Amino acid sequence: MRHGNKNNNLSRTASHRRALLMNLGCQLITYKRITTTVAKAKALRSYIEPLITKTKATDTKEAISHNHRIVFSYLNDKAAVKELFTVVAPKVVGRPGGYTRIIKLGARQGDNAEMAMIELVDFNDVYGKTVETAAEPAKKTRRAGGAKKAAATNDVNSISDAEVVTDEPTSATDTATEEKA
Repeated sequence: MRHGNKNNNLSRTASHRRALLMNLGCQLITYKRITTTVAKAKALRSYIEPLITKTKATDTKEAISHNHRIVFSYLNDKAAVKELFTVVAPKVVGRPGGYTRIIKLGARQGDNAEMAMIELVDFNDVYGKTVETAAEPAKKTRRAGGAKKAAATNDVNSISDAEVVTDEPTSATDTATEEKA
């Protein structure tokens, strides 16, 4: 019976499932985006996100080498571990979690399996650019509008002769807009 066992077995034995997740994890780290079934993508997310978290916790030299050994035991690929610690880790330092994104793609042609694309969030060029530029709120001061008064006087002084408004309309559309106002 599988009472209290919430992980998806993916119709594989434990060793086969571990090898599958190991290979998918190495490919995700290497290529930053892979296409697989929805069930495998969800299982991979729970497998790879704790490993990415281990790359961030680098306080001392002993902790760094210990985390390298732990991550290597899960991936068994030196190139993927090196990529994870040198390329991926610096980008995810400020992120508290949620390093992957799963996007559903529809059904596969041959067996109608639900397909999904799983990707590392910080390496996507489409979604990540708009979030980075957040506007800072204006500073609150104790002065009674001193900055606003200075800006208003500068605006009045900077009006040029071309900006002076005349009372005479220059075209038929200007007369129509003046009559509406």
